[in-house]
Amino acid sequence: MYQLDFPWLLLILPAPLIVWWLLPPHRETSASIRLPFFNQVARAAGVEPTEGSVVPKRSWMQVAVDLIAWCLIVLALARPQYVEPPVVKNEPQRDILLALDLSQSMDTRDFAAPDGTSKARVEAVRTVVSDFVSRRPGDRLGLIAFGDAPYPLAPFTMDHALVKNLVESLLPGIAGPRTAMGDSLGLAIRMFEKTTVPQKVLILLTDGNDTASKMPPLKAAGIAKSKQIVIHTVGIGDPAATGEDKLDTASLEKIATDTGGRYFFGGDQSQLQEIYDELDRITPEDQKQLSWRPRTELFFWPLGGAIVTMLAWYGLTGLYSLVRNRLPA
Repeated sequence: MYQLDFPWLLLILPAPLIVWWLLPPHRETSASIRLPFFNQVARAAGVEPTEGSVVPKRSWMQVAVDLIAWCLIVLALARPQYVEPPVVKNEPQRDILLALDLSQSMDTRDFAAPDGTSKARVEAVRTVVSDFVSRRPGDRLGLIAFGDAPYPLAPFTMDHALVKNLVESLLPGIAGPRTAMGDSLGLAIRMFEKTTVPQKVLILLTDGNDTASKMPPLKAAGIAKSKQIVIHTVGIGDPAATGEDKLDTASLEKIATDTGGRYFFGGDQSQLQEIYDELDRITPEDQKQLSWRPRTELFFWPLGGAIVTMLAWYGLTGLYSLVRNRLPA
């Protein structure tokens, strides 16, 4: 679509006509023959001397050229543009951070698969979390793995294929044998500080209790709450175990409750799948649609046309006068 950015400038099109109509011709003094008895001659002829103006005659061709050039200049000033069809971009309004426990206990083969076989906890987590990532095309996702310490594996990104590849390559024990849940919450808070989206969601999955953190998990949860970070916690360990392998359900429940999230427990792969289905449901995609129309400036076409028109006319007339003056009388 073509449009003028300043269409009101077309109102100055009749300006030359108004100037010609309102202003008198330019007057200037020129050399002439001095007559000492000019006054006597004028009185004898009964004529009252006045000042005059010489108005050169203009051909209709010159008037047409000037008019065309003026119209083209005004058109260029009005800034013609070609407005392209709208370009629409969807901008995520929610960042989701996945924090996965990769302590050595995640290698325990006590997770029942849908086919009845037992598999390692980490295998079930890889399958379910990869499926969850596939269903979040409109959100930016980040990934943290934690054991003895938390490690950011992926910053917030729309490259979900990268996140899936990282999830599918996770191995238990690569971050250390222990569980630093509190420190992983602290790392998540720092990662969320660099985002500007209005909704920040952390999904924390662990199979044990905190045994390696410098920051207590509940204190980290309090900081997360003050920064409006919602934390959903998922426990997949054994609450009846003892020592480091015991799942700290009380802390996970309080972390989720204090930050406005929910706590889930998954005893097998089917339950874990249902948990992530529920997380997908309670955190629907939230996007802001941005739309703009690219514009291409076209003012140089009428401006160039005006310049070419004037150069051609005055160039040809000047050449004609030069040739005519050189011809013998």
